[in-house]
Amino acid sequence: MKFRTKTSVWLLCSVLVGALGMAIWVAGCATIIHGTSQDVSITSTPAGASVKVDKMSRGNTPVVVNLSRGNAHVVEIEHAGYEPFEMAIRKTVSGWVWGNIIFGGLIGLGVDAITGGLYNLTPDQVAAELSKEGVGFLYGEDTIYITVVLKPDPDWERIANLKHLRAR
Repeated sequence: MKFRTKTSVWLLCSVLVGALGMAIWVAGCATIIHGTSQDVSITSTPAGASVKVDKMSRGNTPVVVNLSRGNAHVVEIEHAGYEPFEMAIRKTVSGWVWGNIIFGGLIGLGVDAITGGLYNLTPDQVAAELSKEGVGFLYGEDTIYITVVLKPDPDWERIANLKHLRAR
């Protein structure tokens, strides 16, 4: 009888340790598969613009920055003589969440949510077309676009005058 009890306890412990090991292995499916951070490529025209992410300097364009998947981020791009550019990088739910639901259950989902592995950052490439300060333009076939500025540059050439039309 003693032999059978020791065997049963040993078997039960082995099963529990194996199940615990499997739960930990599967627990953070997205965290294991694609990690808790993501590379985001940032470029600009013209190149050489300074880049800040979440108010922290990250170099000059072109640059690749590694960002935490668990947070949304704000990218700011500035270049002397050009209008500043700002873009939000959002976090979206990764497709790996389904692996957690199927294999890892709530434990895996919780691990990925806490570590940020549950998310992808969108967009993963930022390309800024910087405009000269005070200049705005749009293209359109058979269309005239008017840009109004409060302080025109004295070197600009006047090409037309706007005339007020009375309502009929």
